[in-house]
Amino acid sequence: MHSPSYLQPYLQAVRRHGAGFKSLLWASPGSQAARFEALCACCRFDGRVVVDAGSGRADFLDYLLAMHVTPAQYIGIEAVDAFAEAARQKRHPCARILHGDFVRHRHLLHQGADVIIFCGSLNTLSAGEFYATLAAARALAPKQLAFNFLCSHHLAAARHLTWHRIDDVMRFLTPLSRQIVVNSRYMEGDCTICLMR
Repeated sequence: MHSPSYLQPYLQAVRRHGAGFKSLLWASPGSQAARFEALCACCRFDGRVVVDAGSGRADFLDYLLAMHVTPAQYIGIEAVDAFAEAARQKRHPCARILHGDFVRHRHLLHQGADVIIFCGSLNTLSAGEFYATLAAARALAPKQLAFNFLCSHHLAAARHLTWHRIDDVMRFLTPLSRQIVVNSRYMEGDCTICLMR
């Protein structure tokens, strides 16, 4: 089966660079860490069941453990074979890595999570895929749903990236939650949003 367009940039990068950091398409380790820090500022992960949709090599779990934050269970969902295998090779005791595409197969999000996150994994989706994925995740009624996205052209110069205006995203989310935390101060052109139950 032909891989969808939103996965192609990652697959092409893996063919060139293997499953290393460069293939995750982050601008730098610093920009990745800034997004991780923004998620941790608005969500509680310690002792909770966490679904990381588009988990890559499970770098977010590495970050949590380095911060002495231990989820009850970390469930990574990853569509790129090389990343899923790299995550499994870390052999974190609290981790379970599922190989699959959460956009095409949204039932993969149904893991009984307390917290569902999307960290960078929405950036190659079309607007329709972006909003449909968020709606599907919110329908599972996790205690917290958090995601970051590109909110201006500042960081979205590459052709494979998409960005969304914060006001548009908020108009979509407001009917879905009474309590929403928005943080766009940590990096120009990026925004992290957390919906509370």
